[in-house]
This record gives sequence, C-alpha cells and structure tokens, in this order.
Amino acid sequence: MSPTHVDVLIIGAGLSGIGTAAQLAMRCPGKSFLVLERREAIGGTWDFFRYPGIRCDSDMHTGYSFRPWPSDTIITEAESIRSYIEDTAREYGVLPRVRFRHRVVRASWSSRDARWTVDAVVEPTNEPVTFTAGFVVGCAGYYNYDWPDTPSFPGTERFAGDIVHAQFWDEHYDYRGKRVVVIGSGATAVTLVPAMAKQAAHVTMLQRSPTYMVSLPKHDATVTALKKVLPERHVGAITRLRNTALQLGLYKVSQRYPAAVRKLLLRGVERQLGPDVSMRHFTPDYNPWDERLCVVPNGDLFKELNAGRASIVTDRVETFTESGVQLQSGETLPADLVVLATGLEVQLLGGVAVVVDGVSVDPNQRLTYRAARIRGHPQPGDDSWVRERVVDAQGRPRGRVRVPSAQPHGAPRLPAGHPRAQRGLRHGRALRGAEVGLPEARRHGHAAAGPRRAVAEQPERVRDNRAAALREAPGRLPALHASPP
Repeated sequence: MSPTHVDVLIIGAGLSGIGTAAQLAMRCPGKSFLVLERREAIGGTWDFFRYPGIRCDSDMHTGYSFRPWPSDTIITEAESIRSYIEDTAREYGVLPRVRFRHRVVRASWSSRDARWTVDAVVEPTNEPVTFTAGFVVGCAGYYNYDWPDTPSFPGTERFAGDIVHAQFWDEHYDYRGKRVVVIGSGATAVTLVPAMAKQAAHVTMLQRSPTYMVSLPKHDATVTALKKVLPERHVGAITRLRNTALQLGLYKVSQRYPAAVRKLLLRGVERQLGPDVSMRHFTPDYNPWDERLCVVPNGDLFKELNAGRASIVTDRVETFTESGVQLQSGETLPADLVVLATGLEVQLLGGVAVVVDGVSVDPNQRLTYRAARIRGHPQPGDDSWVRERVVDAQGRPRGRVRVPSAQPHGAPRLPAGHPRAQRGLRHGRALRGAEVGLPEARRHGHAAAGPRRAVAEQPERVRDNRAAALREAPGRLPALHASPP
C-alpha cells in the first residue's frame, strides 16, 4: 500500500495540535493535513491526567487567539480545557482529520525528495502505516507518557499501603478516610493536597525543598466586567495582551530585582498562613523564576493547612517502612497511601526517532530556537506549549499563516550577517533550555533538580552559559520558515 501524502502532518491532538490544525483549516484551506494521535481521544495532557483536582496553573487567556477562552476563570480545571479543545476541533472541522491510536515511531527526511516519511503503528494491533508530508509539526508534548520521573526510594517493597504516581492515577481510586503522603513540591503536589484533604483523613505534603507560591483569585473580575460592555473577541484580545505583558513583566522584574520580588512573594504567603504553619516551608533558597512559581487559587492550600486537614514537611526520605515514610530527621509520617508528584520525564517530539538523510538526530543535543525549531532539522516544528507558534524570524506573532512548500535540508536559513539574526543573537533570544549549556533535557519536578543555585547568582551564570553556547556556534541560527516582513 502506498503511503498517504499530505502537505502538513501534525503529531499530537492536544491543545497545541488542535490549535495548529484549526489555524490550517481556517487560514490555509487549500493545504491538506492530518493529525496523528496515539490515544483514543483528543485533549492531550488534559485528557490523560486524572488525579484529584487537576487544573492548569498557566493562563488560558493566552491560548488560542482565534478562539478566545470563553470563561473568566484564571485557574482552570482539566475538564473545562478538554471541552474547550473538543469544541474548537468541532467548530473548525478538525475531527475528521484526526487519526486516533496512531503512534508515530520514526520521521525520516530526504533532501533529495524534499519530503518527510513518517512511520507509525496502529495500536493495539501494531499494524504499520506510513505517511509522507512536506512539513511536520510536533505537538506531542514535552514529557514521556509511558514513564514518569520516579525516584528510587529504599524500602518501598515493605510498605503495606499503596504507592501511586500522579501520572497514572486511577480516577476511581477511593482514598476516603486514608492517611495520605504526597511527595513533591511543584504544581501537581500543590493541586493534589487541597483536593484530597476534603475526603482523606489527613494529607501531608512532603517536599525536599520549598517552592515560591502565589495566591490568585480563581475568577478574573476584570474579564467579568469587560464582558458586560464588549464583544467576546475584544475581551479575549485585551485580556490576552494584558496577561502576556504581566507575565513577561513579572519575569523581567524578578530577574532584575530578585530580592524585592522575593520579599513581596514571601510576604504574600505569610499573610495567609496561620500561627501553626512555619514560613520555612515556603522560603526557597533560590531567586524567583529561577524555577516556576506555583499558583494557589483562592489560597486553597493555605486554607487546608490552617484548618489542620493538611500539613507540610520539608525533609528527605530515608526509607519506607511498613506503615509510612521515615525521614532523614528521624520523624516517621504514617501513611496508607503515598502519591508521587515527583515530576515528568522530559521527552522531545513524543519520543519519535528522527533521521535526516540516513543519519539519526538526537534533538536533546541540538540548539533550539524559541522551542519551535531545532538546529539541523530541515522542517519540523515542536509546539508543545499553549500559545500557537505563528511567528516571523523575530518571534513576533504574524497576521497570517503561510505553509511553505518542501525545501531542501537547511533552506531557507538566515545568513550569518542578517540584521535579524544578529539582533536576536545579541539579545540572547535564540537560546532556550539545552542552548545554555545543559548536558541533557532537563527534568521537571521535585526529584529531578540538581544542586540549588545560590540566591542572586543565576543571572550572571546564565549570561556566561549563553556566551559559551554562541562561541560554539557563531553566527548560526536554525532554519526558519517565516512569512516575509
């Protein structure tokens, strides 16, 4: 059977995959495309994860610009996001172009044919299928669906209770009346603790080190007010612009004035804690935005801590015992259930093996540009985040989408002396993740981080790493397919 050919092949039917497909259907009606989804439903992360209280702690108003987020919620539950994605797919006629249960295993580029050949298997029969395309977009997320980041704790075989990783939570699991220990300090742990405290006998959040937290209202009063006087599309555009500016502004201020932002964040937490909860559990030893902030909607975590239905402990696991978790301090936390909220195993392009002209390419070892392009890859994009990637060479959103025809390997490329290339390099804007000298894709979560950086030390070190990365690849930017200015 001959391969199925399309102009654009999208890998993944989550938030970014459906958004990419909807824009193609809307702006490039003459281009053919398909979406390959490994699972049996669209929604990606927001259909896959099922642990109690799952929500997105990122701003949904900066999601689809062409279909603004319809609610005034700031912190949004997974069910609402799932419905949003499904409604978008139906509205833009994307569903008939989704091929479910198709697991992509290999993507091969031929410069001679200027074409991608994508091999997949149809689960669960493992029937092989092949597609060809002029352009491939990776929207499979940034983590391994099959295996999370799971630390090896001694003594787990002796533990009489249950140990569950949040990534594989069974939504029908009954934890009512149980003593629960949640190991982790990131967004998943901050979500699980208040959600489970409503039915569990007690929930203890065990963290190796504290995380910066900020409490936000669940609903945006400004959006509610604007909806009374403006059309929804205007409200969406205004909110998107405002939130983007606020988020970027907070990050830049945090990098420039870390001590002031640190003081502000800690003071905000202190105001919400009762006298029985120590601030040492909320005082990190690094600067704000060296790692992600955790958002606490309506202060729900602080309320459960103050009420005594939950507690927080900062320590390290010594070993599991028959009845709980023994810490290095000697304290033992009794538990019937231990939930591992220890992070995700980073996996680029959904684990797809990439081959360029017969040579295997490891994306972890390549320079990336704005999380959208990979050096040495002729045409694939990797859009694993919420915001759609319709950008020009400077990263500015464009008013139109142009799907380029297939081009030979490495073309088109910004020349070394191009003013845009030089301007981008001068400001370090071509550097993300692996580009700043990290030896491998960085893992996210409680158990993944290496030695902590000292407070106020990070900005200078990042500058040094950026300079080193540029010395290794002077004047080179990955190939970009951009609309002309």
